[in-house]
Amino acid sequence: MTTPPLLSMEGIAKSYPGVQALAGVNLELGSGEVLALLGENGAGKSTLMKILGGAVRPDAGRIVIDGVEQSIRSPLDALGAGVAVIHQEFNLVPALGAADNIFLGQEVARGPAGLAWIDRGAQRRRAQALLARLGADFDADAPCRTLSVARQQLVEIAKALAAGARILVMDEPSAALTTPEVAALHDVIRELRREGTGIVYVSHRLEEIAAVCDRVEVLRDGRNVGGASVAAVNRSDLIRMMVGRELVEEFPRRSGTRGDVRLVVEGLTGGTAVRGVSFEARAGEVLALTGLVGSGRTEVLRLLFGADRRDSGTIHLDGRPVDPRSPRAAIAAGIGLLPEDRKLQGLVLGLSVRENFSLPSLARFSRAGVVRRGDEQTACAGAITALRIKTPRQETAVRGLSGGNQQKVVLAKWLERHCEVLLFDEPTRGVDVGAKVEIYQLMNDLAAAGKVVIMVSSDLPEVLGMADRILVMHDGRITGRIDDAATATQESIMELAVT
Repeated sequence: MTTPPLLSMEGIAKSYPGVQALAGVNLELGSGEVLALLGENGAGKSTLMKILGGAVRPDAGRIVIDGVEQSIRSPLDALGAGVAVIHQEFNLVPALGAADNIFLGQEVARGPAGLAWIDRGAQRRRAQALLARLGADFDADAPCRTLSVARQQLVEIAKALAAGARILVMDEPSAALTTPEVAALHDVIRELRREGTGIVYVSHRLEEIAAVCDRVEVLRDGRNVGGASVAAVNRSDLIRMMVGRELVEEFPRRSGTRGDVRLVVEGLTGGTAVRGVSFEARAGEVLALTGLVGSGRTEVLRLLFGADRRDSGTIHLDGRPVDPRSPRAAIAAGIGLLPEDRKLQGLVLGLSVRENFSLPSLARFSRAGVVRRGDEQTACAGAITALRIKTPRQETAVRGLSGGNQQKVVLAKWLERHCEVLLFDEPTRGVDVGAKVEIYQLMNDLAAAGKVVIMVSSDLPEVLGMADRILVMHDGRITGRIDDAATATQESIMELAVT
């Protein structure tokens, strides 16, 4: 850079018991620059950004902003230094309006000291102006619980701007957005860049990097492994830098042919979200359900798993009727769900890897109501080895694992139950590129073993790369069936998704 950087992080180090999370990492960010921070889960990205945001204190190194060394010991210190972190899980009060959330802790006040009150009119006007600056089209008084994910994200950005932040850290900002919403977010980022805001963009979606970022910095095993302008690197270069090896195929090929029909769903209906959905799934194939967010894809899986109430419709597995009135009944019938939000719905974060693994199978590991710990540990050790789950030990709390390894733990518990139907809802959301390939291979192995594998995904390259057949949904109904995914394109799928 020819001018002094807006932000310089120099020699940042951080260790935890048995783990060197960061080992002398350096990072620079210019004014009006969008920097992509890349790396596999566990590479150190989150730790580095937590240090910048004041949530974690480094063991060594220094942070310089606008040429002045900063002592950032808390999130409040970070905000005072002009740094705001927009987390993947938003920090909003759902019952409060957008304006109240934007100025929470920094309310617009009137009156003499000690007797001041909140000037809600002025606060609302300022909030509306901030939202308009970001291209928002909703009222500043709208309760945040009524807003879409994309609109809540705009509230978070407006909150950062209201606090005077010049450095924004955006953690997986597009993970839960539709394609049009991602495009709108990128427009907002470009406008902030024009205004001189520096943005650190943390994402596993490599296809976005060229669209919105100026430069990339890659971490691996807590160290810098390379940085370059976006124009100087391609997707293969980035993957090689992140994983330290060449990935021959991003979507591994599956050998074998499709077998007999195993799952038959007819007239599946649940409220207004799913209306008369019918389809078949065969052994040896990956069947994809796709469509825009809100089309009913996730709700179909939840109905099959008994997590939502089914109003009508029939389900047959291998010719036998299945009536999943609850998750317990679905599990007993051989159905397992890897949910969209693994942290809230797929795992008990405070429990260990072993405890999460064995939860659906406790009866198998118990005698007279007492868990046979030895059998449980042996089975868990086998799953850790077979699925290559990276964990220090079985007793490690599952919240401490990377996203990809958390997903493997969810899958491991269903494999231990010997589920015949595996429902994958956004299986690689928030998962790094190396772990994605491993999860894809596991899905292929399950299909090759004759299991029923159904995948819901918003990632169209993932759908095209993994699916044998594709069902496209819109407004609770199947609006398109593509019997040979090799003939499909992103454009043809989108046409069916908006029909």
